[in-house]
Amino acid sequence: MNVPVIIVGAGPAGLMLAGELRLAGVEVIVLERLAQPSGESRGIGFTARTLESFDQRGILSRFDEIGRTTGGHFGSIPLDYGVVDDSHRSVTGIPQSYTERMLSDWATGLGAQIRRGWELTALHDDGDGVDIEVATPEGTRRLRTAYLVGCDGGRSAVRKLAGFEFPGTEPTMELLLADIRGCELRPRMSGERSPHGIAMVAPIADGITRIVALDRGNPPRSRTQPPSYEEVAATFERLTGEDIRHGEPVWVSAFGDGARQVSEYRRGRVLLAGDAAHVHLPAGGQGMNVSIQDSVNLGWKLAAVVNGWGPADLLDSYHSERHPVGARMLMHTRAQGLLALGGPEIEPLRYVLSDLIASPDVSRRLAAAMSGLEVSYEMGAAGHPLVGLRMPKVDLVTPAGLTSSTELLHEGRGLLLDLGDDPAVRKSADGWRDRVDVVVGKPQQPFDDAVLNGTASVLIRPDGYVAWAAPGSGTVQEALVRWFGETN
Repeated sequence: MNVPVIIVGAGPAGLMLAGELRLAGVEVIVLERLAQPSGESRGIGFTARTLESFDQRGILSRFDEIGRTTGGHFGSIPLDYGVVDDSHRSVTGIPQSYTERMLSDWATGLGAQIRRGWELTALHDDGDGVDIEVATPEGTRRLRTAYLVGCDGGRSAVRKLAGFEFPGTEPTMELLLADIRGCELRPRMSGERSPHGIAMVAPIADGITRIVALDRGNPPRSRTQPPSYEEVAATFERLTGEDIRHGEPVWVSAFGDGARQVSEYRRGRVLLAGDAAHVHLPAGGQGMNVSIQDSVNLGWKLAAVVNGWGPADLLDSYHSERHPVGARMLMHTRAQGLLALGGPEIEPLRYVLSDLIASPDVSRRLAAAMSGLEVSYEMGAAGHPLVGLRMPKVDLVTPAGLTSSTELLHEGRGLLLDLGDDPAVRKSADGWRDRVDVVVGKPQQPFDDAVLNGTASVLIRPDGYVAWAAPGSGTVQEALVRWFGETN
């Protein structure tokens, strides 16, 4: 069987990537080792950048209720997200299992195929395609694909079979986790420190409470099975004095503070996204969100190459843009691990940082970093402050009626937005109309964003990032060729 793209792993990264590819008309199959969704929820919320990505694909409304929060922490030091505007606040209380169901419905509704109970066992990249072997309930299957993407988590089979280097640090401690019902516990969202460790308590949804417990006296262990609930309850009692043994465990797990990142996100026709490319302490809820953002960055580029119009080096930009984001995330999570999980020797540092975080400027910088809002890419078209940043959501009056810059990205195509009603700019994009939408629009209200003031036109990539803006240096044709290829 020949398939243009095969994705391994039906978690948030794999499902988001499948949907992005289907928007561009690329046939895709997702292979998932598990016969049924696990129901586990490692992530329990979204950062602002993930919300923006869901919004630009028109799938944010699939969530029945979105509760934004200003509360957060950096390494268990309280951090006020109220320093950024409402649209940039995070969302909590949405289990990852629900997010996966939503993304699965979206991707399959667009035509993606998900094969559950299919486990990758071998692969070979011959330069023209990738041959794989898969263990299925009906026996071994062999498939061939133009591109294989590993979205199969921290123990990625794709990463191992393809020989990706995975440097980093070993775990120095182990944290125990349990989602439980039937216990009335005081929330400790930022963690409660004790002489022996730290305990965190967070309500999730449907009467479920998440417990995370670290006893510094317990060394990290290489587990093949999750810990028992009795082990979690005993550790929690040592730290807090509270007995939770009467609770009903929904999910029990353990994780460490190891941090690793692949040296390259692409090797030939094999690519990695999400936890397959980077593993780390789940501090600040960044893991699932950065994974989804990997897929948003990769999806349109891979589709462009498969569809034949993507420039030869377009896939290389996936590594050059996302590897630094992953590296920064690992630095942030390692710093938070030291602050939250360290012993008395860390107290002077916590004192100094607590004082600094009280400053709105510092809080704003950290909140932006935790939310993904500080991400920018090198576009090679300097001269306008918007270039390389994500396009802010702007309400527009167009010939077709009232819309927004976000709604115009629902189909996953490029967008040339003419804010100055300049026919010459629109004509410049004539050769790219099969992959770039050209829209004339006037802001419904005057810009209150200093970066947007004076902007006459903007070229936006399908992932929402600005590739060119006027007035600025370079021509729109140069940017169109760079990101959307040559025309016939």
